[in-house]
Amino acid sequence: MPSPRRNAEGRPLAACAPSSSGSPVHGGGGGRFEFQSLLSSRAPGADPTCARLRASESPVHRRGSFPLAGAGSSLALPSPLPEEDRMDLNPSFLGIALRSLLAIDLWLSKKLGVCAGESSSWGSVRPLMKLLEISGHGIPWLLGTLYCLSRSDSWAGREVLMNLLFSLLLDLLLVALIKGLVRRRRPAHNQMDMFFTLSVDKYSFPSGHATRAALVSRFILNHLVLAIPLRVLVVLWAFILGLSRVMLGRHNVSDVAFGFFLGYMQYSIVDYCWLSPHNAPVLFVLWNQQ
Repeated sequence: MPSPRRNAEGRPLAACAPSSSGSPVHGGGGGRFEFQSLLSSRAPGADPTCARLRASESPVHRRGSFPLAGAGSSLALPSPLPEEDRMDLNPSFLGIALRSLLAIDLWLSKKLGVCAGESSSWGSVRPLMKLLEISGHGIPWLLGTLYCLSRSDSWAGREVLMNLLFSLLLDLLLVALIKGLVRRRRPAHNQMDMFFTLSVDKYSFPSGHATRAALVSRFILNHLVLAIPLRVLVVLWAFILGLSRVMLGRHNVSDVAFGFFLGYMQYSIVDYCWLSPHNAPVLFVLWNQQ
């Protein structure tokens, strides 16, 4: 007959084998057997070695197990953070690309703003840039077109000038609408001392001077017969005018780039809706009566 197993102190281990219900403690009994093992470990005369064995085999002390529901509040899991306080650890590729382009746009605009103030690196060129700014302003172009239209005595000249007036009004309307929708502030290094401003001029996107420069230059190149040097001067005027908006600190680079694109597309709209004595005879008749 085999002899019972003994512990280090020479006592038999038979006391910790069965429970009061007749089933082993380290079976699949769950919480009831665990409670019984704790009670038996606290009972007077209980073997401390058996208590340590029961505690080590308890599911609570196994690796990866969770504390009981009745444990103290210090062991409770932390409450989840609100939705607005959580950090987006997996942003989309499009969001990263847009933020990177915006950062590059702001950095490049600040580097090119060399005439933003009198104390800037090119502050002495600021009066010349402001004069160039006036050459692309909407008010001089509207007044000049109305004056030439009133002095014109040919149907062909009136047709061209009336469509130029229509394109200028369309440009003002679209730029004001987009500025009101986007509401992008002008660069922080800008000194707001423009020739003439409206309520929408406190916004930056898109550049009205850039749209007007692209629109007027394309209009002139398509409807006026000019020599090649004059055509080159028209293109240079549009390009330098857009560049001056960034150098003066009025706009960011993206404002001017989108302004050039918008002005180029505006001429396509004007060319498609071209006003003539055949499709808009009322306008020409009313103008002749005046």
